[in-house]
Amino acid sequence: MIWYAIASLTPALLLALACTLGGAWPLLALMSITVMVFFLDRITRLMPERDATGRMLSLMLAVVHFVLLPLGVWALARNDALELADKLMIYLGLGLFFGQISNSNAHELIHASTRWPRRIGTAIYCTLLHGHHVSAHLRVHHIHAATDADPNSARLGEGFYAYVLRALRGEFIAGWRADTAQRARAGKRSALTHPYLAYVGGALLALVAAFALAGWGGVAVHVAIAFYAQLQLLLSDYVQHYGLRRALREDGRPEPVGPHHSWNAPAWYSSAMMLNAPRHSDHHMRPGRAFPALTLTPDTMPVLPRSLPVMAVLALIPPVWRRVMDRRVARWQKAA
Repeated sequence: MIWYAIASLTPALLLALACTLGGAWPLLALMSITVMVFFLDRITRLMPERDATGRMLSLMLAVVHFVLLPLGVWALARNDALELADKLMIYLGLGLFFGQISNSNAHELIHASTRWPRRIGTAIYCTLLHGHHVSAHLRVHHIHAATDADPNSARLGEGFYAYVLRALRGEFIAGWRADTAQRARAGKRSALTHPYLAYVGGALLALVAAFALAGWGGVAVHVAIAFYAQLQLLLSDYVQHYGLRRALREDGRPEPVGPHHSWNAPAWYSSAMMLNAPRHSDHHMRPGRAFPALTLTPDTMPVLPRSLPVMAVLALIPPVWRRVMDRRVARWQKAA
């Protein structure tokens, strides 16, 4: 568990120092979540794990999120001691942290078996103005992953930018419909208890807090950080499901989710930083399994040629991405 803590908390500490001190800290913070991750993935092997649940680290990261987000908003909107270059690096670092680490942690929490961790995970997504992702992920993605019914599963040949335009709208609507259908089955009629009311209300509350902290500039900064973090989340979904599809059975329904329906990343440090989110196949087959226990078996699970952050960068250049990935998709689809 120590490596998960080091990998996920180090960028938060450096970003906090960057927000308050400026100087060399913004560059160090940005490097801690980009360059350092790349090199540590290549030179170090994963250490053995001891903690079976990782829940304490998840709660620590939640506290860090709720401290670092307003600190970042204040730093970018009101800290005049920071140079423009410092603010740009802090912005990039914050977007990467919230999109890769806070997102992974919130994802872990919303899959918890008890209520309060799920609520904390939902609150994290609400502060990133993406609360509806909770319903879209739990009620749509985990049911329809690797099919056209899931807006977050990228199609073969679909570039990232086209995917973003489709997924941003699609997951909001799909989550709404899934929640509404579930509530109808349960006989719930009051609109006041609809989850989307909490998602929108939580987002508005976060923006009100940003305004109280730093005025309209704080609101603009908060929206910019949240949008960047959302793009990081969508990049992860795009990379981890690109092109892979579940076969249809004789009754027309898709086959059960298997190990070959998600892309995985073998690199250990970035996986630790993102709480093993790149071990995606195991998570889809066993959604309730705690992140330290997720496994990777390359013989049966598609493995990306590089770490998830590196592949996310490649996804930003669709021709390069397709040249690297389309033949790999074809190979796995044929093997399945």
